[in-house]
Amino acid sequence: MKRPLKIGITCYPSLGGSGVVATELGKLLAEKGHEIHFITSGMPFRLGKFQRNIFYHEVEVSDYYVFRYPPYDLSLASKMHQVARLQQLDLLHVHYAVPHAICALLAKMMSGGRLKVVTTLHGTDITVLAQDESLKDIIRLGIRSSDAVTAVSEDLIRETRELLDIREPIDLTYNFVDKRVYYPRSCSDLRADYADPHEKILMHISNFRPVKRTGDVVDIFAKVSAKVPSKLLLVGEGPDMPKIQAKIDAMGLSHRVHYMGKQDDVAQVISMADLLLLPSEKESFGLVALEAMACGVPTIGSVAGGIPELVVDGQTGFLSPIGKTEEMASNAVRLLTDAKLYAEFREACLARARSEFCNDRIMAQYERIYYRVLGIEAEVPLPVCEA
Repeated sequence: MKRPLKIGITCYPSLGGSGVVATELGKLLAEKGHEIHFITSGMPFRLGKFQRNIFYHEVEVSDYYVFRYPPYDLSLASKMHQVARLQQLDLLHVHYAVPHAICALLAKMMSGGRLKVVTTLHGTDITVLAQDESLKDIIRLGIRSSDAVTAVSEDLIRETRELLDIREPIDLTYNFVDKRVYYPRSCSDLRADYADPHEKILMHISNFRPVKRTGDVVDIFAKVSAKVPSKLLLVGEGPDMPKIQAKIDAMGLSHRVHYMGKQDDVAQVISMADLLLLPSEKESFGLVALEAMACGVPTIGSVAGGIPELVVDGQTGFLSPIGKTEEMASNAVRLLTDAKLYAEFREACLARARSEFCNDRIMAQYERIYYRVLGIEAEVPLPVCEA
């Protein structure tokens, strides 16, 4: 019988796929009997109400006057060590190589080397930060010094090896959705607040950064709405939002677009949509496409990063080269005007999300990694998730 573990989890607590996955993983592990300690600068936004076996430790940053910039990294490393010592943690599972893996390695050194470190790469630390020559060495150190490293797509593993010359093993652990939360919701009343019965709803959810190519979202919608009565729902906030609002106004589309801001109950929101638009130029996995898939919503997206590992072109959505908005719009119109084809895609979405990316299977993969780095013999069967 395998023993429950005491696990420290560090992630960025605000909106973003990595924080969502880290928090949901912690909640699932706690349900299974493991003791989970979140060590972060703020309460993870998906953590929610009190739950058994879950504890939160806030990282407080010193404002001592000699520091020009608040020393968050050192404060985090110190907090990791304190929590690990007081709570007798078995390991730290950190999300992102910098700064979190480096902080965890410092905590490990302070513990005398006893503490194990598992690092999950989500993308930005590789696709953006690792492009900076001044950061490559420290990112490489964080990866090579971890006791285990995981990544959320084969594409991210490939890019990590190429950019950083990493030869050490990297475990593929896809992102997942909790099937108890992500499923098609009945939301006809809510949908009526945004669109008439004969209109379709296209949706985009992101942090509205340049890599999301939100301008392409608007271009796709403009082409689609010219042929199919439809509305566009934009969910999230970010630096590109003012630019997008200006573009929408200039194109005369403001009466067809709803700005929903940040939303916590994503499953409810996505269930309103007929299509998700994800024309990103970089996407290590594309968690929002998986969330949509689990709610029966196909994706119109780009052939970028890990998206093709998630969205099966011609089955659960359509994928096009980056920037090919005409083709993306044409594919969207095809789906929205062919009820039989749309129904086939919807069923394929539900089946793939439930069978390939279910929470039970991915959590078991992480458990196997934890016991492996701790040198504990434990049988952790990989469940077969039914479609």
